[in-house]
Amino acid sequence: MILKNDLNNNRNDFIEKSKKFIYSVAANICKKNLQWENDDELSVALIAFNNACESYVEDKGNFFSYSKVLIKNALIDYFRKNSNNPYLTFDGENSQIEYIDAKNSMTNYEIEQENIRRLEEIKLFNNELKKYGLSFDVLAKSSPTHKDTKNNLLNLAFICSNEPSILEYIHKSKMLPVKQICLLTNSNRKLIEKWRRYILALILIFSNKEYAYIRSYLNIKVGEGNEY
Repeated sequence: MILKNDLNNNRNDFIEKSKKFIYSVAANICKKNLQWENDDELSVALIAFNNACESYVEDKGNFFSYSKVLIKNALIDYFRKNSNNPYLTFDGENSQIEYIDAKNSMTNYEIEQENIRRLEEIKLFNNELKKYGLSFDVLAKSSPTHKDTKNNLLNLAFICSNEPSILEYIHKSKMLPVKQICLLTNSNRKLIEKWRRYILALILIFSNKEYAYIRSYLNIKVGEGNEY
């Protein structure tokens, strides 16, 4: 059994010894042969494995199953960023998040463990949303459908999530500092006001390390009937 102390001691040696495992997982997900010198997918997998070493605790189950999940989600994130087609749906009616995800490279055990961790993460996010007067139903009705608007707001929210003064204001007042965001991002006030709930939810996702799964799916699909 891999313990946290084992991962903290001689991390580089452990990662080096695990390269065959990392390669096998990445190649299986990518469905092709890879080369360490040429393929970005292996770099993404290596970083995800290191993140697994950093974030793993014993109650997450088997370390290598846990690291497979992180590698898989990191690669999905990489693919979707490069294809400009990330996908996450807020289902207001059922109060849940639906993931569009290929699972043919995962065992039933891995899928079960991943679903457990996703559910825990979604519950955590749902509880945080309540503090801001938000819910999945509200987000489903407050999100854009136009691709350019989505991309614009994703970039805007990401910038804001790295600005400490904005995060401090949000956490204290439970509201967006609209004027400050306009100045920081050179955005129109009407745009911020119109999509303030959506922007707030994205900033919460981007700024919280606990939302690793949710961050893997960057776009949000809103329910039918909303207009850009």
